[in-house]
Amino acid sequence: MSTPPPPADNDPVVPNPTYMGYIRGIFTQDDIDHMAPKGVDLSTYAGVKKNAINVYIQTLQPGGPMPPAPYPKWSANRSLNFKAWIVDKYPLGTAEPHFAAFDAVAAPTAGARLRKDVNSLSADEIKTLKAAFQGIIALDASQPNNPNGYYQVAGIHWFPTDLYCQHHVQQYNPWHRLYVRTFEDALRSIPGCENVTLPYWDIATYQLPQLFSEPPFNQYTAPQGVGNGYPVPFATSRYDDATIVQNLRGNDVAGSIRDALQQSRFGSYETGGFQKFIIQAHDDGHVSTGRTMRDQGVASFDPIFWFFHCNWDRLFLSWQTLVNGTTLNGFKSTLDGDTSWLDFPQLQPWTQSSADAVPAEPDVRYAQLATEVQALQHRVGSIDAFRSFSIAPSSRVSVRVKNINRLNIPGTFVVKLLADGEEVARHAFFQPSTPEKCPTCKEHGLVPIDFHVDLEKVQGRKMSVAIEVPDQEEVGAAFPLSQAGNPTINARLLLEEA
Repeated sequence: MSTPPPPADNDPVVPNPTYMGYIRGIFTQDDIDHMAPKGVDLSTYAGVKKNAINVYIQTLQPGGPMPPAPYPKWSANRSLNFKAWIVDKYPLGTAEPHFAAFDAVAAPTAGARLRKDVNSLSADEIKTLKAAFQGIIALDASQPNNPNGYYQVAGIHWFPTDLYCQHHVQQYNPWHRLYVRTFEDALRSIPGCENVTLPYWDIATYQLPQLFSEPPFNQYTAPQGVGNGYPVPFATSRYDDATIVQNLRGNDVAGSIRDALQQSRFGSYETGGFQKFIIQAHDDGHVSTGRTMRDQGVASFDPIFWFFHCNWDRLFLSWQTLVNGTTLNGFKSTLDGDTSWLDFPQLQPWTQSSADAVPAEPDVRYAQLATEVQALQHRVGSIDAFRSFSIAPSSRVSVRVKNINRLNIPGTFVVKLLADGEEVARHAFFQPSTPEKCPTCKEHGLVPIDFHVDLEKVQGRKMSVAIEVPDQEEVGAAFPLSQAGNPTINARLLLEEA
């Protein structure tokens, strides 16, 4: 929806209205709040579809009691549009790119945190950023229990705490949004660095900033062990710049980011949408950067982690801006199925829920959002038979490796798609070295890996898959498919509602 519907006394007739393109914008916050206690959810597609007939009757004029006074009644054209949506069997449709939420060239509001591209920092900004990093690292020795110390904040992600894994679940984006802010607040606790902001690394450029090769960003050594068999002292390491760039290209991280930003729906890791593609890009980015970054247990100790994750929050906000989902109800309008995860559980170790963390932070701005998408889409493997559908002329084939038992695989792994023995695509799955001990991992033990490849690359060729575990390179990275639960494969063209 590029613009919200006009006031109720001046509605145009909308040809072929869809939920994402028009209907979701009809309902105001007052409408949603008024009907929620009555068990009517007007903030989601499922809720509006379920109650559509009653909504139409209650709002039809003259005489319809809804919306209640003093709110304006629906116009004849708005009722006509809503009826057309019902008659057409509630088409979901797609959103239109929306660019108004955060103008990249607008000056930030007073006191806002302006997060910049790491490559755009001035000499003074780099000096302050280094002082802030050095300051929280120094707290490790001088005040080891200070919650702003580098070791303490990094330890939230997994080891040594091993309590807060939030990966491949709906809470992934809001949890990491709070985590980025927590780290930025720690940087701001250092005297003289009260206004520092965390820069983002635009990973899709396939360039490594020179800054990452300079102390204190090139390496971190923990003042104490992180447990679980890691060396003492524990020091981070990563691949050289050329290898990282080669890996990012090979994993097509930029392509997954592009696919994520084109989605109308939030979706989930298992089903698709923004969530599937952005987590896929995130996982591939971790593995591409290695060696510490590919290990969920200690990834956050590598200083590059923070620039990396600041960018994922930027991309989440970029997508929210594109689909008009920067408010809670705007975001809910992009969801499928159950929305209770927004309110429960609490995003530990913080007191907020996902519903608190999903809305755009009013005091955070990014120097540039990734909003150059020209058209949004919602492509799926199957569609209701009464719908008309289309297949793009240059359609890519979707190959899904299903029911991989991640709990049997010791750490992050890579799935490769092979055609006549030649690798045509690969994607990583980021997880701890002992997933069978992780409560979140155990709840989602069987996982898929999806590949979208050009049909010409696979048609008529002998297809197969292979799993590798990078951390087993010394003894052989290949992992038997039989030990991964004997996963299955399906392939199909993707459909879009016409």
